Amino acid sequence: PVMLAGRLGHFPAIGPFGGRFIGVYPGPKALRYGASTLGGAVNYVSRTGFDAEPLSIRLDAGSFGYLRSHIATGGVRDEIDYYAGFSTFDQDGFRRHAVQQSRRFNANVGYRLGDDLETRFYFSWATSDSELPGNLTKARLKRDPRRANADNVAGDQRRDTDTVRIANRTVWRFGSSRVEAAVYFTDFALFHPIFQVLNQDARIAGGELRFVSEALLAGRRNIFIAGYAPSRGIVDEDRHVNDYGRRGARTDKTTQIATNHEFYFQNTHYVLPELALVFGVQHTRARRDLNDKFGADGSYDKTHTGTSPKYGLLYELSPAVQLFANISKSFEPPSFSEGLAAGQPNKAQRGWTYELGTRGETPFVHWDVALYHARLRDELLGITPGAGANAITVNVPRTVHQGLEAAFGGRAGAFQWRAAVLLNRFRFDGDPAFGHNTLPGIPKALVRGDLLYRGPNGFYAGPNLEWSPRAYPVDMANTLEADPYAVWGFKLGQEAGRRWSWFVEVRNLFDKRYAATTGVIRDARHPLADLAQFLPGDGRSVYAGVQWRM
Repeated sequence: PVMLAGRLGHFPAIGPFGGRFIGVYPGPKALRYGASTLGGAVNYVSRTGFDAEPLSIRLDAGSFGYLRSHIATGGVRDEIDYYAGFSTFDQDGFRRHAVQQSRRFNANVGYRLGDDLETRFYFSWATSDSELPGNLTKARLKRDPRRANADNVAGDQRRDTDTVRIANRTVWRFGSSRVEAAVYFTDFALFHPIFQVLNQDARIAGGELRFVSEALLAGRRNIFIAGYAPSRGIVDEDRHVNDYGRRGARTDKTTQIATNHEFYFQNTHYVLPELALVFGVQHTRARRDLNDKFGADGSYDKTHTGTSPKYGLLYELSPAVQLFANISKSFEPPSFSEGLAAGQPNKAQRGWTYELGTRGETPFVHWDVALYHARLRDELLGITPGAGANAITVNVPRTVHQGLEAAFGGRAGAFQWRAAVLLNRFRFDGDPAFGHNTLPGIPKALVRGDLLYRGPNGFYAGPNLEWSPRAYPVDMANTLEADPYAVWGFKLGQEAGRRWSWFVEVRNLFDKRYAATTGVIRDARHPLADLAQFLPGDGRSVYAGVQWRM
């Protein structure tokens, strides 16, 4: 897993060019990978020597000092295959105090020990430095979206990381089954001047043992998955006063130890050739041990345990069209940054999710559509309690998440189209202070899509759109909102045979001023409320790129 042991995602170690494809498994669909969180799992599949070119070079450039490059090589030599890629990224940024720079190296080597046994070693190194321009008030965003938040500039706020990760995955196949074993180790360093200067040095180790069988059961088709995934991380954290981006007097020093044990299984049994029953369970034991070594003793040692069952039906209308229904429980222990509220440890987030959907394809269209309704207890919600205050995470006793997630695509003649639609109603559920108000910081509707004309010789061109058609609240009291927006773009390019490809893209074609995302506060009417909660999206920009493959 590309996560820290405290269950925070950590993605600088992976880049956009080193992956063969990315699979998204929201909610209950992620149990096959041992995940029980509400959001699900993302499966990032790396390139190997079997699908990489002997040499590939790509260079992109564009507005606001944008420059990205990538060079990679791969191949197969008898029982050994290899892949290695190095990428760079630099940009000055649309806004002031928004310079970014990163360097990444990813490599893997596979060795076939026999027809049924193979092993693969992975290595990645990444360094990433990012200035943080911060959020603006809505009025400031409309007047000058390129401006940085004054506090961010004064404190030279930034997030700089260095990551080294090594891993191994070994697969043994026998008959209709396979055993997968994986181990990994990550060394991670963080320099993060924000309201204070945070320094972290982390070591994370873990593994997974996984069994998959597609052997018949009682003469019928059956898919069984079981696994165990332990992990342990130790983080040494030092905090200092932010003295214009430098370390001032120490304010805290802690050692944070996170230990996780996750057990899971899922069985899909076809009682009829077209109808399957799905049952699975995931059990998590997560310990969070914080040893406070400076000032007032804020140490705590808390263990969160949860068992999350899943029940489902899968009906195949045809080999290419499915209907599905799921009932599943989710469990999400807090990370260390979410661990305390008012000096007391937060509880783990729990909930039940009900899902109904369909996925499939025809010669002209493909789709994946799901309706969901989730009832949560003790949702972990991050808020900024007041002006000048630090963001905190609180447990919200009862909330409801419900909505529609849909992805469509198709082709008609020379035209190809894609669309992703999110509609949701996330709300409090009888909260003493906020009743049934909408949960803040989440768009009520979001549409992304593109339409491409594909002509001869690999040429393509067409518009794209990101559309948030409804205002959504920024505060729990629902008194301050982010405005609707529509951002158009246009892209053209060519895949000129197997070797060459190029593109030119205009983003935010009409230079719309909008909030790409927002922070969250309790009540915007409070005299001490921090109303700078709007993160501007980039203005009009132009990008171009070229790629050559051997």
